Amino acid sequence: MSKRIAVKDLNVYYGSFLAVEGVSMTIEPRTVTAFIGPSGCGKSTFLRTLNRMHEVIPGARVEGEVLVDGSNLYGTGVDPVVVRRQVGMVFQRPNPFPTMSIRDNVLAGVKLNNKKISKGDADALVEKSLQGANLWNEVKDRLNLPGNGLSGGQQQRLCIARAIAVSPDVLLMDEPCSALDPISTLAIEDLIEELKQQYTIVIVTHNMQQASRVSDKTAFFNIAGTGKPGKLIEYDVTSTMFSKPSVKATEDYVSGRFG
Repeated sequence: MSKRIAVKDLNVYYGSFLAVEGVSMTIEPRTVTAFIGPSGCGKSTFLRTLNRMHEVIPGARVEGEVLVDGSNLYGTGVDPVVVRRQVGMVFQRPNPFPTMSIRDNVLAGVKLNNKKISKGDADALVEKSLQGANLWNEVKDRLNLPGNGLSGGQQQRLCIARAIAVSPDVLLMDEPCSALDPISTLAIEDLIEELKQQYTIVIVTHNMQQASRVSDKTAFFNIAGTGKPGKLIEYDVTSTMFSKPSVKATEDYVSGRFG
C-alpha cells in the first residue's frame, strides 16, 4: 500500500507571497519522516501540499512537482479529491464529526467517496479500521455512541481509524499529539510505529523527543525572518540529525538553543 514520495523544486505561494521555497526531498515507503523547525517556517504548509489540502485556502498554488510512485499529484487533470483519498491526513486537534456515532465516523470517508458498501462489509471495515488504530477493544461495545464522547486520545485514534478506512497509501499527521496528555501521546506514538508497516507516514512535530523516538528520517525547516519563505535546511537519518547534524542551525534547534 505504501508509496515513495519524491518532491522536486517545490515552491508554495499564497497569492504573491512565497511561503515555502525550493524544497526537494524523497520519502521512502514504510518509513516515518518527521518535519521539525520553529513556528511559521512552513512545515505544516509543506505537509499540506503532499495531499493538496493547502488548496482550500484561496490563492494557494505551487510550482514544482510532488510525485507519488512517479505520478505527479499536480499533473493536468488530477482530481484533488482523489489525491486526498490516497494521501490521508490527521490534524492537530482531534476532529470527529460531532453528530456521528463512532461507527459512522469511521465510515464517513468511505460514504463521502460514494462507495456502496453492505452492512456486513461495513461492520468488517469498522472493526478492521478500529483495530488498526488500536481502539477496537476500548469502543467495540459502544459503536453507536457519539464519537465526541471519547477522551482526547481516543478521539485522535478514531480520526486515524477514519483516515485508514479509505485505504490510503500515505498518512500525513500535523502535530497529532500536541493536544494530548503524555499517556495518550505514547499510545499514538506506539500506533505510528505499527502503522508504518503498511503506510508511508509524515509527521509534523514540535516535540524533539517525539521526533527522535518515532521517525526514521527528520527534515529541519527554518526561516530567515518575518516575511521570508520557509526552507528545508537539512534532511537526514534521524539519529544523525540529533547527534551529528551537518548544519549549525540544525544543531542549535535540536539542542534547544533557539526555537
